[in-house]
Amino acid sequence: MGVRVFRARAVAIDLDGTMLDTIADLAAAVNAMLADFGRPALAQSTVRSYVGKGARILVHRALSGSLDGRVDDATAARGMQSFERHYERENGRSATLFPNVVEGLEAMRARRLRLACVTNKPQAFADVLLARTGLAAHFEFVIGGDVLPRAKPDPMQLHHACELFGLRTSQMVAIGDSLNDAQAARAAGIPVMIVPYGYNEGRPVSTIDADAVVADLLEAAMRIEAG
Repeated sequence: MGVRVFRARAVAIDLDGTMLDTIADLAAAVNAMLADFGRPALAQSTVRSYVGKGARILVHRALSGSLDGRVDDATAARGMQSFERHYERENGRSATLFPNVVEGLEAMRARRLRLACVTNKPQAFADVLLARTGLAAHFEFVIGGDVLPRAKPDPMQLHHACELFGLRTSQMVAIGDSLNDAQAARAAGIPVMIVPYGYNEGRPVSTIDADAVVADLLEAAMRIEAG
């Protein structure tokens, strides 16, 4: 069987775990939040396993100490307020680009593909992070996790991206790093490629129902034909 090539006019790309390794920033903010609650810090590897479904779920997991754990609404609200305060300070401070991200984005744009960043990170944080890391100029727009009523794994953000592009779902490809990204794309009817190095809640990417696993964004670019 040959390597699948995708035909598209636009690409929706996830942020954390797909383009940027932000775990050091996230862990610093999580542990500062836990300190506010008088609780011990978590290992960065533990925080990494908690990332994948947005900041609110990350806060629940960190405060409960479990991937499936949840805390009461009042505790979650206090935790979210604390986390956001600390993350505003940490956002982008230690974030690093994954290999071939810039090269992949440039290759996509050279192929006349239109790009959007679709992330569960709150819009304000996503905008700042993309600007601080020099990635903002590659994208026509960014759809953060708090601008619509529902975020990934719901397909609403991807449908909204298609609307903003003026394209059908069949004319877009999604790229992400987690089950969350794949489920959103599947629900939206959009082909999805997954990179293997990001944040998939501790699960191997081989368990994800995706159309392809690609080494990085440059390989993804080579597998998309504009049309």
